Order: sequence, then C-alpha cells, then structure tokens
Amino acid sequence: MSISGRRFEILLPLRFNDGSAVPDALIAETLMELRRNFGAVSAETQKIEGQWQHAGQLYRDELMRVFVDVEDTERNRDFFPRFREQIKSRFRQVSIWMTSDPIDIE
Repeated sequence: MSISGRRFEILLPLRFNDGSAVPDALIAETLMELRRNFGAVSAETQKIEGQWQHAGQLYRDELMRVFVDVEDTERNRDFFPRFREQIKSRFRQVSIWMTSDPIDIE
C-alpha cells in the first residue's frame, strides 16, 4: 500500500553571494535539522553550477541538492516555506531554490 507523499528539493549554496565558501558545519547543521524534523534527509554531493540574475546583478552559484520525502500533510507543506526563509538568512542568500513534487511512498 502506498502513502501519498511529497518530495521537497532544496539547492543549498556551497558559497555565499560574496563568493566565500560556506563552512561545512553550516551545511551539516542544516541537514541535521531536516533529519531531526523528518527522520531522514538525502544529499547529492556533486557540485551543481547555476547562473541567475536579480536586480541587474548576475550571480554564479555552486550548489548541492538536498531532498526530503515526507507524507503530504499540511504540517509538512507549511514547514518548508518557513524553512526556506530560515536558510536564506543562514546562508546569506538573496534567494533559495526549492521545489516540491507529489510522490507515492511505498
């Protein structure tokens, strides 16, 4: 029997917007927070490179993909927008890319 689920994917920056490296401890803290809240978290450690423009400024990012599979509940859907704002501040970012997709959890 499958459970209606949702996968939240977050692109965590490996560099601050000023180009300096994000400390490994900051990434570890973020992953631990997700694990404490949901029991599991997964991360792909290969570097993702991205470019985007905001207010006339070009940003070049080095990112890692983090994802969490959860039951599709109101509590979980409400958690992630708040979490995005927290990590936007924590990582000193203009924006944090986050997506969610429905999944079936077997």
